[in-house]
Amino acid sequence: MTILNVPSLLIGHTDPAASMRMTNRLAGHFKPLPSSKRIVVVCIGSDRCTGDSLGPLTGSLLGKYRSTAFDLFGTLEKPVHAMNLDATLEKLNTTIDDPFVVGIDACLGNASSIGMIQIGDGPLRPGAGVNKTLPPVGDIHISAIVNIGGILGFQVLQNTRLHLVMSMASLISKSLFVAISVAAREDRIQYGIQR
Repeated sequence: MTILNVPSLLIGHTDPAASMRMTNRLAGHFKPLPSSKRIVVVCIGSDRCTGDSLGPLTGSLLGKYRSTAFDLFGTLEKPVHAMNLDATLEKLNTTIDDPFVVGIDACLGNASSIGMIQIGDGPLRPGAGVNKTLPPVGDIHISAIVNIGGILGFQVLQNTRLHLVMSMASLISKSLFVAISVAAREDRIQYGIQR
């Protein structure tokens, strides 16, 4: 598996170039993957908490594309959260051969970082913002900073602006879908497959 050895991309969700930069960074991760690798998107969070709903909301938006180019876990209808994360990862690893996992989750950060989206190598650590120890998720990760971190993590997540979460989820789902589509299209062209 090829992992880019580049610094994480950190970009504001209102940056006019955000979608293009995110798409390019993600496509850079997907293009070198061998054809045996299956892209799997795991959107983590709960639909019962505004700040934590970024993952399932992103999953639901991504699911509307109805693409066969990736597998999706975590939507508003069927969220992936602390109570079912282990079972979801077990199902993923037993049903999908050679997955390349993209982990998506909300996170807490500094006041100046609210609204920033990070794309980086390696897994994300779900639950860290609310002092939970859960298994790491992803070969790469997308984290969206939805509010301020601190000792009141869960209460802060409850008081996160829905507009911010929806805007970030929309940007992430669109950028991710385009990046996967670009990588899949180039793979078909490279191997002479036409659809």
